[in-house]
Order: sequence, then structure tokens, then C-alpha cells
Amino acid sequence: MNTFSNIKELFTTLNREANLLSEMFKKRKSVNYKYEYALDLVENNDNRIQYLLSRDVIRQNGNNLEIDDLFLQFFEQVLNANEEINTSYINENIEKIKQNIDYYLNETNEQRKYNYLRIVKTTLRNVGNSTLRNVVDLKRNIDNTFKNEPNYKNKKAKLIHLDNKRKDIVKLIELTEKLLADGDITFFKTATDEELSRIIIQLKIQLQKCTHNLIETERQIIDFLNQIQYQNNVIEKLRQIKYLKDQFILETSTDFRVVLGNNNAVVFEPNPTYPLKLSLEYLQSDEDAYASILKVSKRIKSGVKFSLPVAEKISNEYLETQIEEEIQINLEEMKNGFTASSYNLIDFVCNYQYPKDVSFEDMVTIYCQLVSQYSTVFEITDQFQEKENIEFAMVYPQ
Repeated sequence: MNTFSNIKELFTTLNREANLLSEMFKKRKSVNYKYEYALDLVENNDNRIQYLLSRDVIRQNGNNLEIDDLFLQFFEQVLNANEEINTSYINENIEKIKQNIDYYLNETNEQRKYNYLRIVKTTLRNVGNSTLRNVVDLKRNIDNTFKNEPNYKNKKAKLIHLDNKRKDIVKLIELTEKLLADGDITFFKTATDEELSRIIIQLKIQLQKCTHNLIETERQIIDFLNQIQYQNNVIEKLRQIKYLKDQFILETSTDFRVVLGNNNAVVFEPNPTYPLKLSLEYLQSDEDAYASILKVSKRIKSGVKFSLPVAEKISNEYLETQIEEEIQINLEEMKNGFTASSYNLIDFVCNYQYPKDVSFEDMVTIYCQLVSQYSTVFEITDQFQEKENIEFAMVYPQ
């Protein structure tokens, strides 16, 4: 089996085949991803697919391709799209923490002691992140199972299995909290590390958050199981009623007519309607109301045809061409005149011969426009000149 020689080769390969891997990851739930589909995404270059196969990035099964389990698990973990609840990973991390604490206490070399401490800190972070991710995955799987599983028996079995996963997570949280509270006191006293203290605090916060979420998850599982049991009871009764009806003994074997006659449940009554008059302002301004009006208008077809009034003839006065002239100030021409003069810019602007009457406010605007557009050919100094209570930077041509 060929492997990547270094991490740069791995990143280069993943980057080059990003389109193919992204498409295969989106369709990982599908059992079929044809080889010819992959060829379209690699510009019909079969060597690129063979390269991925040789490096075990993807696997081939007949004419179908799929991402290798190692890379698939990596993508799902990083993108938080994993559906597997792996409690054994948390348990392994707890054992790993205990082992490295023992190694730390037995070691006399400071460098090796630091390496064991670093492993403990990394593993503590992994425990917090893994526990939190498992709780999120557990809640998502419970919702998906209840809403999407069509078989009632499988739905109940899966929910019970997920409830057992919840209990495992609760036990692991208790073990982790016990490790932090009643663990090796010597280690936590001797390993006086500021980062370790922050990691422990963060881990406790994560575990507390997980505990609160698991309480709500337990209530949700119980509620879902009760709903499934209720639905099963209803279906079983319907099957019995259907059997009696098919045997033409429903009326003689049951008193369903008496039961229905004595039942005054609201469900058997027509739904009342309450007309609501909306304000004209709301109907004219709200977009949702306008969309509802369009839907109603499509369903209602009126046979009345309205005759549109004919407009009067347009007067010839409105059709005559009118020309309006406006005098513009040429900033390019002013710039050329300024660069050829010996004035500073504000004096030049104030004394310039304009083709129309210009107010002082307009002169200030022209001054700012010239400075902003032609700053590269002007020399802007740190000196200032005041005109009409406004300070202007002294600007000269270069």
C-alpha cells in the first residue's frame, strides 16, 4: 500500500481533488457513486483517480467509488457531521490520562515530565470536545430516528439503543468529574501549570453543559417512547376493528355505535371560523400579505370583464423637444492652470475666473475635489490658511 510521503503531498492531493471529494462526501449516504461521475470531476484524467485509489483516499467496489473510512471519519469529525456515537473513545482517553499521570509522577527528567504533562492536557481537551460532540450527535440521532424511521419496531429498538448510549455518556461524565475531583491529588498539586488549570475549568464547564443537555435528552426519549407505544396501541385497535369489520361481526361483537353516540368530543364538530378584517395599511405594506393576496387571486376566477377607459390624446406641447443647458466646471483645466501658476491652491480657487457664479461653499467643494483627485501632482504642506472660519491646508504645485 502506497502512503503519502509528507503532509505537503497530502494537502496538495486533497486540494487538487477538492471538487471530487466534496461531491463524494455530499453523496456518502448513497450506495452508488459511479466511476464515470468521478471522471467528469477530474477532467477525464483516469490517472488522478488511480492515484487516490493507490493512496487509499477512496475505495472502488465494482463500478462504484466511495471515500475510505479513515478519511470519511476525519471529514465528519472536522465538519461536525458525524452520526456515530463513540463512547469508547472517551473511556480510552480517561485511561490514557490516568496512565500519563502515573508516568509523570514516576519520571525524574524534566523534559520527559513535560511531555507527559502535554499529553494529559491534550487528552483532557479531547475528552471535553468528544463528550460535547457525542451529546450533540445523540440528540440529532434521536430526532432523526423518531421522525424518519418508518418501522415502529425498529424505531423503538433504535431509541432504546440511543438511550443506552445516553446512559454510557452519563457514566463517563461521572468518571471524568471524579477523576478531576478525587484523582491523583499529588499530580494536580505538583503540575502547577496555568494552561492545565484553564483546560480543567473549561472541561468542567463542558461537562456541566453536557449534563444539562442529557437531562433534556432523557425526557425527550421517554416522551418519544410513550408516543410510539400510544401509536402502536392505536394501530393494534384499528387492526382488530378492521378484522371484525371484514368478518361482518363488528356491530354484534362491539358496542361501537353506543360509544360513538355518547361521545361529544369536539373533534367530531366542524372547525369554527372567525373572520378577521385586516387593515388596509397592512395589506398595502406587508409583503407576506401581498403574497397571500396573489395566491387567493389565482384561485378566484371572476367572469366580470372590466373595460379600461381610453386616455385622452397627448398634447403636442408635451412632445416638443426641450433643451436644458448646464454649465460644468472643468477640474482638469483648473488643475493645469494651477500647476502653471505660483499661487497656493485656496487662493487660486478663490480667484479663478469661473464660467458661472460660484458661492464660497462651492469653492470649498472644488478645493476638496482637486486635492482628492490630483494629490499625486500637488504638494500638500503642514501649513494652514484660514478663510471665513475654515482652515485650509497650504497646497502648492510640485
